[in-house]
Amino acid sequence: MSALEKSMHLGRLPSRPPLPGSGGSQSGAKMRMGPGRKRDFSPVSWSQYFESMEDVEVENETGKDTFRVYKSGSEGPVLLLLHGGGHSALSWAVFTAAIISRVQCRIVALDLRGHGETKVKNSEDLSAETMAKDVGNVVEAMYGDLPPPIMLIGHSMGGAIAVHTASSNLVPSLLGLCMIDVVEGTAMDALNSMQNFLRGRPKTFKSLENAIEWSVKSGQIRNLESARVSMVGQVKQCEGITSPEGSKSIVEGIIEEEEEDEEGSESVNKRKKEDDMETKKDHPYTWRIELAKTEKYWDGWFRGLSNLFLSCPIPKLLLLAGVDRLDKDLTIGQMQGKFQMQVLPQCGHAVHEDAPDKVAEAVATFLIRHRFAEPIGGFQ
Repeated sequence: MSALEKSMHLGRLPSRPPLPGSGGSQSGAKMRMGPGRKRDFSPVSWSQYFESMEDVEVENETGKDTFRVYKSGSEGPVLLLLHGGGHSALSWAVFTAAIISRVQCRIVALDLRGHGETKVKNSEDLSAETMAKDVGNVVEAMYGDLPPPIMLIGHSMGGAIAVHTASSNLVPSLLGLCMIDVVEGTAMDALNSMQNFLRGRPKTFKSLENAIEWSVKSGQIRNLESARVSMVGQVKQCEGITSPEGSKSIVEGIIEEEEEDEEGSESVNKRKKEDDMETKKDHPYTWRIELAKTEKYWDGWFRGLSNLFLSCPIPKLLLLAGVDRLDKDLTIGQMQGKFQMQVLPQCGHAVHEDAPDKVAEAVATFLIRHRFAEPIGGFQ
């Protein structure tokens, strides 16, 4: 498992080397090509996996915020999906197709503030309290005073936000809670190496294909099928770049100006602008969110998380990529039968992307066991 997974997602300690491109799902297996076959890193649209997309408006003191959601299904409980840090709702795309075919349910995958296509007035405030309130506000905006039964499912940072949302009673119709590969003890341990890790990532990419290829080969996402739809939500075009022609003319303009100028500090500044524009021209994609700048919120996402999770008075599920993740509080809680737990080996940190079929099976089994949802097509 790569250092990237640990630091990128906050809450995972390394235990095994990455297996680039080795998805744990049947769908991931389809993507592996034989020797000599070139793998396809081209991006895939959200519409291949979700039925619809909606921008939900939430009014607050400062004006209107708009939250992007992707939806599927028309009956059964709502599975409200919260992604990890730096990711987007698109990280749930392949899982969505897998769960919808197993149980009757509705999917709502949300881009959290500062991520994906969500647009808020204050995108820098990524505190657990603010993001939990966002989740409650989106549910209210979508369903009014009578929301359907809802199960919160969150990965990494999103798992922490799901727990904060549940423990603050911000979703009145909450049925159940699922955390995917986030444990307070290992998350807090991983925080120290997070910044080094982020510094080690590429800052820019030549193309979406280049970003998708990097995500798979670095081990961040081990399932190529998921990477092709998910990475689109992680990167964006650099600001100021409209087209290769447009960026070229700007660079040439800067060069011409410099030739007329006296040597000096202004000239150095212009050369720096020129270098920056050259970088943007050759590598027009960058990360949508600068995770390094969110450091002041990391502690608040994870500190006290295990006891908050255990104190939520609803059925709970914890899905982990390795059994070595459990901290003391969760170990005791598990022995006391306070939650269900399943370990999905051969996964990286992005468990729901690496093994979407296995995660869908675990969630579907949980829903049916608690009589929250009806199976489809003889699913046992």
